[in-house]
This record gives sequence, structure tokens and C-alpha cells, in this order.
Amino acid sequence: MADIVKRSARAILLDGDELVLIKRTKPGREPYWVLVGGGVEDDDPSIEAALRREVFEELGGKLGRTELVHLITDDLEDGIGVQHIFAARLEAMDLAARTGAEFGKPERGGYAVVRVDFTAEAIRRLDLMPPELAEFIVANTDAIVSVLDTQLREA
Repeated sequence: MADIVKRSARAILLDGDELVLIKRTKPGREPYWVLVGGGVEDDDPSIEAALRREVFEELGGKLGRTELVHLITDDLEDGIGVQHIFAARLEAMDLAARTGAEFGKPERGGYAVVRVDFTAEAIRRLDLMPPELAEFIVANTDAIVSVLDTQLREA
């Protein structure tokens, strides 16, 4: 069995009926979209804690309950990477409070916060990376909303 050498945590992040994403722009490349989130660091107490940290860094955001809904395994040069995909609702956001290191490095390109309707049709129109994640979301929009709505009733 290969070693897991990298973990990341990302959120299918809903605010009402909208999906909150990051639109990435880099010189010499067409824009693309990614879920909010990033790498799990050694001092993160859990993968969910890493997600909460990343949401704060990238959005100045706060999450309610989260639910792990998908895993993506990537073959890397020195082992495997695992992307932990959570469904979550955004409780609060203050873009002025963003602290991510990427915002101070213009050479890394643009990180615009965007909202799109959380429908399969709207998501299909985006170049959401990675493609297998876009396919998962498109195939499961109703199930993802159902998981989050069930959470609200149980809270």
C-alpha cells in the first residue's frame, strides 16, 4: 500500500441556494474554479479543523456542521494524495478578514470569490477542477442539499 503523502480538505460550500467557489486566474491559462479549501498542515488537529482554518483564511468565513461526502485519491510522484470533500453551509463571511498567504503573492494569480446557483446546469458551465469533482457534484446536487438540510433538522 502506498503512503499518503498529502491531504487536503475542500468544501462544497453552500450559502442559501448558491455554491461559493474561488475563481482562479493565472497568466497564460484560461480561468478555472476550485472549491474553497487547501492542504492539511501538520499542526491541524483534524482534517475538519484544516477545512475550517482554510475557509477562514480564504473567505474570512465560518462554517456550521460539516459532512464528509467524497474522497479523491491522486497518484503523486512519492505516494498518494487524498482530497477530503466536505459539504457545508457558510454561516458567516468577511472577505476583509482573509489571511491566506496566497493573497500576498501576485505571481500566484487571482483568487476571486464567486457564487453560482447550486444546480447541475450552472456547475456544468464552469471549468471546475478537478474534473472528477465537478462530475461528482453535478451527479449529486440533490443529495448534497439533502445531507445539509438533514443536518439542520438534527441540530
